[in-house]
Amino acid sequence: MLVPGDGPELGTRALVSLLGAHTYATSVSPRSSQSTPAAIRAALSRFSTWSYEDGRDLADAVVVRDRGDIDAPDSDEGARSLVQTLNSAAGPLWLLLGGDNALTWRAMSALARDQLGDWGLITLDAHLDLRDGRSNGSPVRQLLEEGLAGSHVVQVGLADFSNSAAYARNARDVGVTIMARHELRRRSIADVAAEALATAGAGGRQVYVDIDMDVCDRSVVPGCPAAAPGGLSADELREFVRIVSAHPQVSALDVTEIDVARDAPDERTVRLGALVVLEALAGYARRSQHLRSGL
Repeated sequence: MLVPGDGPELGTRALVSLLGAHTYATSVSPRSSQSTPAAIRAALSRFSTWSYEDGRDLADAVVVRDRGDIDAPDSDEGARSLVQTLNSAAGPLWLLLGGDNALTWRAMSALARDQLGDWGLITLDAHLDLRDGRSNGSPVRQLLEEGLAGSHVVQVGLADFSNSAAYARNARDVGVTIMARHELRRRSIADVAAEALATAGAGGRQVYVDIDMDVCDRSVVPGCPAAAPGGLSADELREFVRIVSAHPQVSALDVTEIDVARDAPDERTVRLGALVVLEALAGYARRSQHLRSGL
């Protein structure tokens, strides 16, 4: 299903572009330089492309054009290469493989092309990412400072004892919508995703979705340095991704915060990252099917 950037004709299949950018140099938590995008690509080979839920083989519905990896994406040269790649190969959906959460600021800024006010952001994350400075803990603050409207930012899955009171006040003051972990215990994932999409995408704006894997329970993502016990289940994560990826306003989705060197011997974190990619493709196939059928 993954083909080079100049791969075969689409036919009736929908196009998705895949790009790796292993950001790690500014991480708050020390992490390895071992490529997460490469590990996720390898893990994809362990799964089939058949979806029982949708009764569809993704290989018949979607072509994933693999644009390769950005070298040294934390550097100025790498950042320029990221901008050039994202702006030269426009497509209905980008799937971006990090690296740490620094990728979210870099990629969304590049795609918005100085028009962040016309975009919305959904984060599935245990953390607010409003830290000072430039790191994997600051992308949401950086995007807000560059013009993203807080009223079109929705942060889902925020965990107790993982964020400061000061940053929580900052999020409230700029109008960010917070749906913390405890809210997800009494609401369906479908309901949460629908509200997030309606808020972030209000007015028809394009939506960027950041999937920070440390939103999950540490037992399923040991390769995420900041994951804690009590996070989302793997199934909740996968359901959320499939739902949001089916929405026509979602233009990009990233998968971040996996450190391959910290993963369990059974590679459960990387394999879940690969399943997130497959869920995103399944959601996008639903979107494309609806467009073709006129629904």
